[in-house]
Amino acid sequence: MNKVTVKIEGMMCGMCEAHICDEIRRNFGVKKVSASHKKGEATILTERPIDETALRTAIDRTGYKTLSISVEPYVKKGLFGR
Repeated sequence: MNKVTVKIEGMMCGMCEAHICDEIRRNFGVKKVSASHKKGEATILTERPIDETALRTAIDRTGYKTLSISVEPYVKKGLFGR
């Protein structure tokens, strides 16, 4: 599983977060997605690789600007994730 962190410019409220999450869910088969306008980022958990160009395009067409995308392996934390 991978954790994809996308830095996004332009989110101002919870509705902005919802637009980003809805766009990502609609276009990519992700396990989980969340966004924070305070942090200016979206976090995606996915079992399959995401095409970064397609992700950037999907976010940018919502009117927000993708600043960066980083991918790292995701390891579940907690009792059973050790």
